[in-house]
Amino acid sequence: ASCLFQYKSRESHTYLRLNFDERKPVSYDLVIRNGNIVDGLGNKPKLADLAVDGDQIAEIGDISEKGKREIDANGNVVTPGFVDLHTHFDAQVGWDPSLTPASWHGVTTALMGNCGVTFAPVMDKDKETLAVMMESVEDIPRHAILTGLPWNWNSYGQYLDAIEKLDPAINLAGLVGHSAARFYIMGERAIDEKPTTKEIEEIASLIGSSVKQGAVGFSTNRLRAHVMPDGRPIPGTFATEEELVAISTAVGNEGGILQSVIEGGDKLAEELALIKKQLQASRTRLLFSAPWEPGENGASAYQSAIDDMKASGLDVVGTTQPRAAAFLSGLQSNFLFSMRAKGPSWRELRQKDPTERLELIRDSIFKERLIEEAKLMEPANSIGQTLMSSRFFIPPKSSYWMGVDSRPNYTGGKETSLATLAEQAGEHPVETWLRLMDESNGGGLFMLRFVNQDLEALPDFMRSDWIVPGVGDAGAHVSMIMDAGWTSFLLSYWHRDRGEFSLEQAVHYLTAKQARVIGLKDRGSLEVGKQADINLIDIGRLAEHQPTRVNDFPGGAPRFIQRATGYQATIVNGQVILENDELTGLSGGRVLRNKSL
Repeated sequence: ASCLFQYKSRESHTYLRLNFDERKPVSYDLVIRNGNIVDGLGNKPKLADLAVDGDQIAEIGDISEKGKREIDANGNVVTPGFVDLHTHFDAQVGWDPSLTPASWHGVTTALMGNCGVTFAPVMDKDKETLAVMMESVEDIPRHAILTGLPWNWNSYGQYLDAIEKLDPAINLAGLVGHSAARFYIMGERAIDEKPTTKEIEEIASLIGSSVKQGAVGFSTNRLRAHVMPDGRPIPGTFATEEELVAISTAVGNEGGILQSVIEGGDKLAEELALIKKQLQASRTRLLFSAPWEPGENGASAYQSAIDDMKASGLDVVGTTQPRAAAFLSGLQSNFLFSMRAKGPSWRELRQKDPTERLELIRDSIFKERLIEEAKLMEPANSIGQTLMSSRFFIPPKSSYWMGVDSRPNYTGGKETSLATLAEQAGEHPVETWLRLMDESNGGGLFMLRFVNQDLEALPDFMRSDWIVPGVGDAGAHVSMIMDAGWTSFLLSYWHRDRGEFSLEQAVHYLTAKQARVIGLKDRGSLEVGKQADINLIDIGRLAEHQPTRVNDFPGGAPRFIQRATGYQATIVNGQVILENDELTGLSGGRVLRNKSL
């Protein structure tokens, strides 16, 4: 007699398979055949099959056993699932457990809770305050936040419990935010006042407890531009060295990581010195947002301080966009040609939905009023001036036409700028902007690049051992930014189109190099025994689609989404959540908690 016995441990997710008749082949749950295996560790690709049993990779090689389900990769690339270390899915998971657009772009694990703003820990009386804070900093509508989440928690551990019950399609890990913890201890005083010595101890203890309950670390935000609705900086923006060192120590004691958004420019040296002190106190890893800033002799402005930290044995990681991050300007966006113009026609246009806007700009009389009002203003010299002033319109020299092809043009040079297009057509920039909106039936977009504008500097910067690509901000800035397709861009543009990175390099940057930062021990590479988070990708077809506006947030609030082409399949913990670029409706994700990673 023959017998097949299988035992699965709930805690470890490991399998013991005993085959008492060696002549009878074992049947795997899933076999991927004829794949070009790229393991995520930087090794050369190899043609092989890959078997999945339950939620784990069971075998890689020439597999003779049959699978209960089989997928023929037909030579397509098979990679580990991608890891995205900078998202704000804290709210969106409440009403969109599929977690688009990240799940359309091969992401199988996302880190949320960045930038110091989270929904836990929280007192019952302060829940709306945290929602308003998130809306102000991350452009997530407060109505969606307050109605789309169950809000049945106070502690960070309870928040993770609530998220787990929502059955997310992909894996989620979370950071506990500085602003929420400060508000929990200090109330309204957290915004304008410094904590007392006793309050610093209480804030550090609360954050350490949150990490012990499952947060993978702590996030803080030092950008003065991130403010409350009344213009005051969010809690923690000007936290002292004493406060951040106390918090960092508590986080390190619980095995968590640190994340920070820092000021650049003339504040950069001071901010990097503070990062060093946090790392010395915590002896953990610190992740910070690092847009390219030029320094001396062609190096980045960060390099000297980073070299000093690494020489001291400190583990510092910067994350940077693999292309220019940008606001989107068009009829679909609230970034119209004139931002907050005093002219009544632009105000009227802004108040309409995109379809109505298109009808209005096609009205010759209304269009002439728009043009005349814009001509009375001056163009902005910078994005910052556009955002802060009521007189200026978008800067033509830093606004780039994304085209009307299915694949957006993210890399166009001066020839695609609004200034050049207007000059070539003999038009005022507003006339060119309106004409292109009309010709594209209201779907066209300009990108207003605000960081990483020098694309040529990025390949060498991303090759730095302390840099990982990212900062797609999925789940945030939903009505004006769509950078969440960065994973597809890295592979399609920098690997396939430009050849700056080999396939194994690019995949390593998207997987194992990211996974190490948050301590993922069982993900990020294709190895037997690792969790079955896997992508099958047709590299030749891989592309981002043009961003489009939808109204699928609670209350009909708008957001930009971005689909992708080229993903044959995405698998999360053994579940096929996407096939041929379409979500299947299956959810394989888990909440990944500190200590269990």
